[in-house]
Amino acid sequence: MSSERPAAVVVLAAGEGTRMKSKTPKVLHEISGRSLVGHVVTASRELDPEHLVVVVGHGREQVTAHLAAVDDRLRTAHQAEQKGTGNAVRVGLDELGGAVDGTVIVVCGDTPLLSGETLRALAATHTADSNAVTVLTAEVPDSTGYGRIVRDPADGAVIEIVEHKDATEAQRGIREINSGVFAFDGRLLAEALGKLGTDNSQGEEYLTDVLSILRGAGHRVGASVAGDHREILGINNRVQLAEARRLLNQRLLERAMLAGVTVVDPASTLIDATVTYERDAIVHPGTQLLGTTHLAEDAEVGPNSRLKDTVVRAGARVDNTVADGAEVGEGATVGPYAYLRPGTRLGTKAKAGTYVEMKNATIGEGSKVPHLSYVGDATIGDHTNIGAASVFVNYDGEAKHHTTIGSHCRTGSDNMFVAPVTVGDGVYTAAGSVITKDVPPGSLAVARGQQRNIEGWVARKRPGSAAAQAAQAAASEAGDES
Repeated sequence: MSSERPAAVVVLAAGEGTRMKSKTPKVLHEISGRSLVGHVVTASRELDPEHLVVVVGHGREQVTAHLAAVDDRLRTAHQAEQKGTGNAVRVGLDELGGAVDGTVIVVCGDTPLLSGETLRALAATHTADSNAVTVLTAEVPDSTGYGRIVRDPADGAVIEIVEHKDATEAQRGIREINSGVFAFDGRLLAEALGKLGTDNSQGEEYLTDVLSILRGAGHRVGASVAGDHREILGINNRVQLAEARRLLNQRLLERAMLAGVTVVDPASTLIDATVTYERDAIVHPGTQLLGTTHLAEDAEVGPNSRLKDTVVRAGARVDNTVADGAEVGEGATVGPYAYLRPGTRLGTKAKAGTYVEMKNATIGEGSKVPHLSYVGDATIGDHTNIGAASVFVNYDGEAKHHTTIGSHCRTGSDNMFVAPVTVGDGVYTAAGSVITKDVPPGSLAVARGQQRNIEGWVARKRPGSAAAQAAQAAASEAGDES
């Protein structure tokens, strides 16, 4: 383990978060594709700690299940009663067997903007300055309500953290504040936690009291200043949640643009932290890129599109589209106003056109479904054209069935393909056909009733109607011309 690699990171995520006014535990609220605690865990993993433990409490089962899906290597510790941050850290260390040799980083589970870079800087400062405790601090424009960092003017060491209500007039002018994130010497932390009392208005064990205990024992308390004060913002209500989402989205879009992605209007574009991209991709206004979506080189998405867990290959174009769990092949086109549901796979230069919905469908190279169609549970070969207003009838009321259309087919408009059915290569089908049987390669399939015209029906059955009058006028006009 390197000198800056922490022995452990303890994430405090046991609180209820009553100000969120939600049945969902606060740390499970999501922004930019991850839960609040998920963002913190991801940043903590960038330190490559020997151990990562999350202290859970309120909504224990729900939070623990979520964390298992986020990171199967972390451990959880249960704080049965919320007796303060000091008690929570002790619970976390007990999960690791008590005192830990090396650096222990303590972070809050509701600080989604905290970056791995800032945590690495905290760990490096802690090691370089040989501190017993290093506080992550920040210089803020307005320090009202925050704990002020009081430093020794001689060596810059932290003398104390003074809460706003207890600060003198001079101390209230200090703009450097406590973030609630710390680096500790593991052995000294365990000793100091054993000395914490509950003689305060809340009757809780405060982690900040560890600083005065260790300083009183002659140990040095230092600080590492965050480069951006917004990183330390904690989330306590929906207003702060929205602000954090805005700030994180801005950060993610800036990262994408600096990597070579054109974002035409960042103000109307949303992107998750888990989205990936390549250079020269273009994102138009009103677009949301969510989950594990990937944009390849020269891919173009939007305007007004929502892509989740979707891959858009090089040079593909997606316009006014909702896609979930789909893959758009190289040079393919989608939309406008298309809906690609899970399992949809468009091949190279394929097309899903206007008002087309697809689900669990594989569309071959160069094949097109241009307009007003539903393709579900189907395989379409290469260079086939599906006529307008076609429906793949895949559900019989109890089970889904599959349709296969071959390559180089030309199916007529207003076709119904009643699954299970196979249409061979090179087939043509007549407009208005309902295809219920397999069609051999190279055939023309016609499945519709022969047209029958019953002359004079309107005059007999709808006498005096507008239709009857129009028909009579037309007949008179035809008679005059003859």
